[in-house]
Amino acid sequence: MTSTIQLISPVDGRVYAERRYADAAHIEQALAAAAAAQAQWKRRPLSERAVLCSAAVDAMLAMKADIVPELAWQMGRPVRFGAGELRGFEERARHMIAIAPEALATLEPTPVAGFRRHIKREPLGTVLVVAPWNYPYLTAVNTIIPALMAGNSVILKHASQTLLVGERFAEAMGRASLPEGLFQNLLLNHGQTAAIIAAGRVQQVNFTGSVDGGKAMQSAAMGQFLGMGLELGGKDPAYVRADANLEHAVENLVDGSFFNSGQSCCAVERIYVDKTLYPAFVERFVALTRQYVLGNPLDEATTLGPLVTPKAAEFVRGQIADALSKGARALIDPKAFLADAPGSAYLAPQVLVDVTHHMAVMREESFGPVVGIMPVASDDEAIALMNDSEFGLSASIWTQDLAAAEHLGNQIDTGTIFMNRCDYLDPALAWTGVKNSGRGVTLSRLGYEHLTRAKSFHLRHEI
Repeated sequence: MTSTIQLISPVDGRVYAERRYADAAHIEQALAAAAAAQAQWKRRPLSERAVLCSAAVDAMLAMKADIVPELAWQMGRPVRFGAGELRGFEERARHMIAIAPEALATLEPTPVAGFRRHIKREPLGTVLVVAPWNYPYLTAVNTIIPALMAGNSVILKHASQTLLVGERFAEAMGRASLPEGLFQNLLLNHGQTAAIIAAGRVQQVNFTGSVDGGKAMQSAAMGQFLGMGLELGGKDPAYVRADANLEHAVENLVDGSFFNSGQSCCAVERIYVDKTLYPAFVERFVALTRQYVLGNPLDEATTLGPLVTPKAAEFVRGQIADALSKGARALIDPKAFLADAPGSAYLAPQVLVDVTHHMAVMREESFGPVVGIMPVASDDEAIALMNDSEFGLSASIWTQDLAAAEHLGNQIDTGTIFMNRCDYLDPALAWTGVKNSGRGVTLSRLGYEHLTRAKSFHLRHEI
């Protein structure tokens, strides 16, 4: 097996960065240092942890001018949108720091004479964060900052496609003067990652990635009593009811489908529209999609960059071809997007109609700029189709009837229900999934419960 990681840029196919994997001695040193640092860190007052974590956030934001073009080179997101990820990074980090005192506060049940009873939240130990490339700062910060705030140490294993992001996290923590060994960035291959988990040297693993990757994590943890948080993707649906604000729905669903070239676990990948709105919705949706500019993500005029690899683009092209062979119609001419080139990572957005659930594009995760749109005759039909999936991360309902949205939301098998918005994580709410979208919770005060353990005190002081 090769001893180095090569980061191949989707922009031009060249090697953008190359690093060496950690060796066995380095990994052992990192694990020992993490345990030692955590033993001291958990004794630090929460207020001191907050100061240092806030300083790390400040340090990361100070690197924005370098981070934005790095993101474009590493995974293809246009520079005009790069700063948005850092805004989301800051929002989530600041929120989780702010709510820590309440989320980690001691719980006291109804008093009983002669006893003192309470429940404390204790840190788990060392948390291994295995982060993906598609939103490399957002997904990682979901765990890193609350894990540190809760008194844990953190080891970050970032995706090879965004290995510079791990280095940025390490640099920010260093600038903030966090204790040595408390946060460490390790360059690991799959085998090394599995070995760390199997050895029981970490107490919690938070992984974001594919279903197969999640299964590999669980397999590695077999026989180890450690926590596992898995966010494994989605096939997120939207339902546009007859009373929806049409223009608002179109504008937001186009963005929800194609932002980041559709490379998001909560991107909108299938849309069901009330048959009375369907013709107008499709017409407007296609017209807005045609306004995207596909091209080099370093160009400020570009609004749609390449997919992360040519292989990823070919997978989406295969889904489109399969749908067309089964009767679907494509409403976008790829030739109108000059950068689109078969075999390359550059792929034009595509809108498909006359689709059915017999087509892979309506059932399997696409993770690219393609969406299928179907007409429906009723709420019941829409709900049945939305639930006809192995995934359940988020779903959106577009309506002006709040009561209807809540009623329908209760029938949809998903972790998050949106009304009149999509493709967004509110850090005050739990981010979680059902079915093959994973297990566990990040963000909100519930996220802290997955990074701590309960410790009960039952003290009888009158005898």
